[in-house]
Amino acid sequence: MAKKRRPTMKDVAAHAGVSLSTVSYVVNDSGPVASDRRSRVLDAIRILNYTPNESARSLKRRSASTIGLILPELANQYFALVAEGIERAASDADVLVVLCVPQATGKSDDFYAQLLRSQRLDGVVYLSATGTLPSLILELSRSGAVVLVDEQMPGFELPAVVSDNRRGAREIAQHVIEAGHRQIALIGGPAPLWSADQRLAGYREALAAAGQDPDEVPFFGGDYRQRAGYEQAAKALEVAPADRPTALICANDLMAFGALEYCRASGIAVPSELSIVGFDDIPTASLVTPRLTTVRQPAHDLGFAAARLLFSLIDDEGEATPPMPFPTALMVRDSVAPPR
Repeated sequence: MAKKRRPTMKDVAAHAGVSLSTVSYVVNDSGPVASDRRSRVLDAIRILNYTPNESARSLKRRSASTIGLILPELANQYFALVAEGIERAASDADVLVVLCVPQATGKSDDFYAQLLRSQRLDGVVYLSATGTLPSLILELSRSGAVVLVDEQMPGFELPAVVSDNRRGAREIAQHVIEAGHRQIALIGGPAPLWSADQRLAGYREALAAAGQDPDEVPFFGGDYRQRAGYEQAAKALEVAPADRPTALICANDLMAFGALEYCRASGIAVPSELSIVGFDDIPTASLVTPRLTTVRQPAHDLGFAAARLLFSLIDDEGEATPPMPFPTALMVRDSVAPPR
């Protein structure tokens, strides 16, 4: 006697009069299905005596269930917004996110990479504070299970979701120059970071286009923290009046806040005596006084796209191509005025 053929998901779909994806949603409890269609699918499963082929499903694809997120800190609202975007994508996909914040505990990125590997997570979204790649993160990346956010690692072909830092920096420097400023100082981000390098390149392009030698523009290196903005503003401004800049271009909003803090403590009026700009457009940028002119990055969208890209890599869907750089936007507010 011929062996009776085992019913398939297609058979269930045909019997219930629904699509194959509807049957998949019911069997895997992975999507919304109207109650009447769910009832028809369940009836068809019972009548046909259908049972999912678990081994075939596991061989066909591997789906994400838990991912790790390593980010430098949450005090910077930019990182918090990226984390929100990742959590939104993970929630939509029923994926758990394990959050690791090295600077909050004093432990290294390598420590958390080891911890995540020991937990057998499916992948990691990684935001670097150093511009270097921990060896364990590199090891995880060989399985296609690491995605960078707004960062790239020269020499490593790692998937990354980024914004157009260079263009945003060029546009805000042009805005400062068009306001009439020629005595400008730059407070940049950490030298090893790709984002800091891209922003510095954009500032220099705008200066060169305006006929200024970028090498003659005072540069002060910061670390993207507010305290660095305060300290580097002091170095830039505690000079002879003839050498004092009329504008400070800061590589992120937190350092711009630090520069504003220094100006308040020193009796320097912003923007009538000194113009200050930032980068990121974190929520408090529009709440400080004066309201900060800055560059908006779509932090939430970057996080969401990074998580979706990671899920595609884990699922081996064949469409895991990083998106084009996200556009930035110049946010003109109150912290820039023509020089005296």
